[in-house]
Amino acid sequence: MIWFLLIFPLHAFSATPQDEARGRQLFTEVRCVQCQSESIADSDAQIAGDMRREIRADIAAGKTNAQIRKELFAHYGDYVLFRPRFSMGNLLLWLLPPLIAIIGGAILWASRRKPEKSGDYALSADEEKKLRDILKKHD
Repeated sequence: MIWFLLIFPLHAFSATPQDEARGRQLFTEVRCVQCQSESIADSDAQIAGDMRREIRADIAAGKTNAQIRKELFAHYGDYVLFRPRFSMGNLLLWLLPPLIAIIGGAILWASRRKPEKSGDYALSADEEKKLRDILKKHD
């Protein structure tokens, strides 16, 4: 009996279906810090299991989803959340690449639209005389 209690924590028995549903929803919103591309709901990594237990314990303690996300953010950083919090840094990361592409496209467009210089320049009579004199000196 003691082994059974050690293997299965007591708070697992007291979880209501609503609490378990909340937990499963949060599991899909949290990234496994070891796997990096999977949620902790899909990951078999030990750290993912630890994070699921931590979230279940927080739910059993009566914490809200926002409080749980805030704790995860404080402990693991912004990367752990699949939907990161809004910040000016995030906004800059999202807006900078399209802005660079637009500016680069505008520069390319403007450089192609420059009128080509024609090679037909008429020399004045004075310039023609100077040119002939220079050519005669070098012959």
